[in-house]
Amino acid sequence: MTFGGGAEPVRQLAFAGSWYDADHARLGAEVDGWLSEAPAAEGEVVALVAPHAGLRYSGRIAAAAYAALAGRPLEAIVHVGPSHYVAFRGCAMLRTGVMATPWGPHPIHAGLAAELRAATPLLADERRDIHDQEHSLELHLPLLARVQPGVPVVPILMGEQTRMVAETLGDALGATLRGRAVVIASSSDLSHYHSRAVARRLDAAVLDCFDRLDADALMDLLEREPGHACGGGPAVAALGAAVALGANAGGVRQYGDSGDTSGDLARVVGYASAVWTRQP
Repeated sequence: MTFGGGAEPVRQLAFAGSWYDADHARLGAEVDGWLSEAPAAEGEVVALVAPHAGLRYSGRIAAAAYAALAGRPLEAIVHVGPSHYVAFRGCAMLRTGVMATPWGPHPIHAGLAAELRAATPLLADERRDIHDQEHSLELHLPLLARVQPGVPVVPILMGEQTRMVAETLGDALGATLRGRAVVIASSSDLSHYHSRAVARRLDAAVLDCFDRLDADALMDLLEREPGHACGGGPAVAALGAAVALGANAGGVRQYGDSGDTSGDLARVVGYASAVWTRQP
């Protein structure tokens, strides 16, 4: 595949047929149905968080966030997600190439990636091998491709979700994206494998931070109990950057858990989506 006149490395889809439907027509109809159910978002979208489980479990909740991007003129999307399978220091950011989606390629915004790399040494590593087999960003692509076809992206995976990494990345995003039509999309599920009653108590604390636009409180919560969210670091970075960029409204769009689909309420995974906006 080529983009921009030359051969470009392509991050191919790795989870089609397992984590979501490999039939593009069926997948499109499913995603479009979820998007059509989502409420409108007021104001200028600055950042969002959405889950990354198999789409049959969390797709409707993720769509509640991505629907807010439909029809908006955007320069790029910066995707930030956790690394589930490889532990490494700092972050890994793809700087060139193309992200495949079920309906066409999304080029990596090389210029913006270069600016972010200059803003912090945390983004010096690329590590395509980590990106190739990680699901936390790929599970967002079918939603993004329906609301913003072909929009350039900058994919970032967080190898360690410490306060230093989350806040440094958030600062770099805030400084680099000021005045630009770029949305930060973070990827996180919430609590894992508790009873629904316990999960809802744990998840409520995270949702409260989302609604209060309080990245510091979210980081404090995660330091006390990391099990509140598997992508808490990306959410902290996105929310901190959003506030620095002037976000002053928004919050949780939808919440649920795996039991809504599976019927098993003894061991659920929590899912939430949130959108943060800038309003007069």
